[in-house]
Amino acid sequence: MSDPDPATPQPRHKLHASLDVAVVVVVLAGTNLIAHFTTAWASIVTVPVAAVLLLALMRRRGLRWSELGLSPRHWRRGSLYGLAAVGLVLAVVAVGAALPITRPFFMADRYATISGALIASMIVIPLQTVIPEELAFRGVLHGTLHRAYGARGVFAAGSLLFGLWHIASSLGLTAGNRGLTGFIGGGVAGQIIGILLAVVATAAAGMVFTWLRHRTGSLLAPLALHWSVNGAGALAAAVVWHTTLT
Repeated sequence: MSDPDPATPQPRHKLHASLDVAVVVVVLAGTNLIAHFTTAWASIVTVPVAAVLLLALMRRRGLRWSELGLSPRHWRRGSLYGLAAVGLVLAVVAVGAALPITRPFFMADRYATISGALIASMIVIPLQTVIPEELAFRGVLHGTLHRAYGARGVFAAGSLLFGLWHIASSLGLTAGNRGLTGFIGGGVAGQIIGILLAVVATAAAGMVFTWLRHRTGSLLAPLALHWSVNGAGALAAAVVWHTTLT
């Protein structure tokens, strides 16, 4: 009898990989609930702490730095794609903020001041959102899903889970954005539509982030794109508010 092909995933290894995926998903689900439905301090520290713990746990489970998107040999490629992605997003955001038809969608109440938007885009968004989310989703979850189900599993399940991750954070989305409220309405119906739109949009964004991660082998590219979407959006919102009120 011939030995099994080492390149073919064995049932035992597949089971271990699937268990790793289950652990990561359960931890992320619990993290999301704690961050959004407990205390103010929990909303600040829970996601970054969970991302670091998941990274440490899956390293102990045998995931290599390259599987986590953190191998130095992919930094150059990741940086080049990241810079291109940032440039594209900045151009799109600038056009969107300038056009009268899309300008109201930038009027988010939480970014009504320049100072608040700067703090959010340069400190809060990178440390609380972009870095921990990319580490957790395009790093740890990506690596475990790829081991268990391959690239198709990463794109399908990883993107869907990233969309579902944003349900809690989108509960007050329409109430704090005049453009969205005017577009889909307020009340319970508007809130539900806003949540569905947020899930679809972030799942689609997750597919783009995953493509960048898959294409470059590095977290740098999805990190750069993720920051540019959130950070540039915050700064554009502040500019729109400032120019509208003056």
